[in-house]
Amino acid sequence: MILRQIRSLRRAPFALPAIILAFSSLAPSPLAAQAAPPSATAPAVDYASLADLVVQSPLIIDATIRSAAKIKGDEAAGLAPGHSRFYVEGDVGTLVRGTVAIPQRVGWVVDAAPDWRGRAPNLKKRRVLAFARPVAGRPDQVQLVTPGAQRDWSPTIDSLARQIAREASAPDAPPIITDIRSAFHVPGALPGEGETQIFLITEDNRPAALSILRRPGEQPRWSVALTEIIDDAAAAPRRDTLLWYRLACALPATLPERATASLEPDDSAQAQADYRYVIEQLGSCRNGTNATSISGDAARG
Repeated sequence: MILRQIRSLRRAPFALPAIILAFSSLAPSPLAAQAAPPSATAPAVDYASLADLVVQSPLIIDATIRSAAKIKGDEAAGLAPGHSRFYVEGDVGTLVRGTVAIPQRVGWVVDAAPDWRGRAPNLKKRRVLAFARPVAGRPDQVQLVTPGAQRDWSPTIDSLARQIAREASAPDAPPIITDIRSAFHVPGALPGEGETQIFLITEDNRPAALSILRRPGEQPRWSVALTEIIDDAAAAPRRDTLLWYRLACALPATLPERATASLEPDDSAQAQADYRYVIEQLGSCRNGTNATSISGDAARG
């Protein structure tokens, strides 16, 4: 039945080959949380990795897979080693994110990593979250935002995906950081005292700045301002929040030299040191590493 549906889709406008070709042009991404032996412990959910998917996805679909047909040959080009490509159809339970209604059953293409035994996974009857975008002219089809942008459903993943979607859709959502504009440092009256401010460029031209305050005998204190006024009482963002993600996954590892080009050497050196302190306090972004370049597409949305 599914194979007949795929064949009919091949003859239709905006049909399956267009979706597959689009997937072939994307970097392969594993299907997370494959079925594991009963004794295995489920891995912790990484905020940044899930946020990467949420912020790119106009649609987040909670669905149960009813059918899965393996795709082979030229239409499976670009697969990562060991992966398998499937056309699946799922019954929609809830639209976690989306502004328009979708049919009760939708189809999509997914690249799936091997299961814990090294075999192609059995996707049928799985409850999943599909991170997707609509397909023009095909309301019964969606396209995953990356080839593996499907996650096995769990209360933890569902709750975190909803939290990130709410944060990203809020009127006061933190801006997307695209660059560093400039930095300056003002020494204090006492040795070891001073303040550094680092001004950021955002995608929608909203203000954003880092402030690092040092006082003798105290730990440096840093904060983020998202208005023209820098509040001395402001706090650093909590880890695993959208503001933390926007910073930790977008800021470069070191302060660009052009940002301090107008400063005296001592002030420039202190601004660089204060920026390094912020990066250390933010910690790793995703997969245990800090971002190494700014304005990646994954941090957009």
